[in-house]
Amino acid sequence: MIRIGTFSRISQVPVSTLRYYDELGLLRAARVDEFTGYRYYTLDQLPRLQRILVLKEMGLGIKEIRHLLAGELSAEELKRMLRAKQDELQAQIQAANAQLSRLKAWLEQIEQEETMEPNVVSIKKVDPMRVVSVRDVLNDYSEQGRLWDELGAYVQTYGIPCGGPGVTVYHEEQEGRIDTEVCLLLPSDGKPPVQPVGGRGRIGELPGVEQMAFTVYHGPLEKIGEGIKPLLQWIERQGYRINGPTREVYLRGPENHSQTDPNVIVELQFPVEKV
Repeated sequence: MIRIGTFSRISQVPVSTLRYYDELGLLRAARVDEFTGYRYYTLDQLPRLQRILVLKEMGLGIKEIRHLLAGELSAEELKRMLRAKQDELQAQIQAANAQLSRLKAWLEQIEQEETMEPNVVSIKKVDPMRVVSVRDVLNDYSEQGRLWDELGAYVQTYGIPCGGPGVTVYHEEQEGRIDTEVCLLLPSDGKPPVQPVGGRGRIGELPGVEQMAFTVYHGPLEKIGEGIKPLLQWIERQGYRINGPTREVYLRGPENHSQTDPNVIVELQFPVEKV
């Protein structure tokens, strides 16, 4: 038998780790001196230690390793467990690759624009939202001010409780005309208000989106294209395509629907999917 320090040098496993495995019952010392407490091992225990290290490197937990070493798992159970771990690792690789792609895109934008603060674009999941809205087809994006006025009057007339930022949804554009819906969020708790009779307002739900590419634009609405352009470039570079109505979330809306108010803050949202 050899002392734990020698066994540690031979196996290249720290003494503290060997003690930990002993306490967990994964690799019991062959003998423990009852007077000194020294742990002793045999060279025959090296194969078991190597199996523990390999299983640990594959990402298996202590409980799973204990079951494997004890022979408590059937071949089918082992395959099922390893396949689950394989799927988990594959998902981590995909997430890391997506993160790497976003980092590269940001680096490219910094190099092109020579600024440390490019338009940061990312992906997020958007949950469904209950809204009250008014929808119409407009000749120009700047015409939506009248829809906001109509929605405000509708909400006030029927006493509909609203909260949070306003949202504009652009459903479709054909021959220069834009199918536009302006929305105010309803409280998330409790039952939605009953749909009033009269007026063009509608109480409904904006659907959730699994992958929403978004960025934040700060400036006048007349120049909002300066925020949309890098978002579209990012979507193309990352191998995505737009697959639904786009949205503008007004974190700080314009004064009196002004197109030149410089203090507007808008989150631009484009639903996307991989090409």
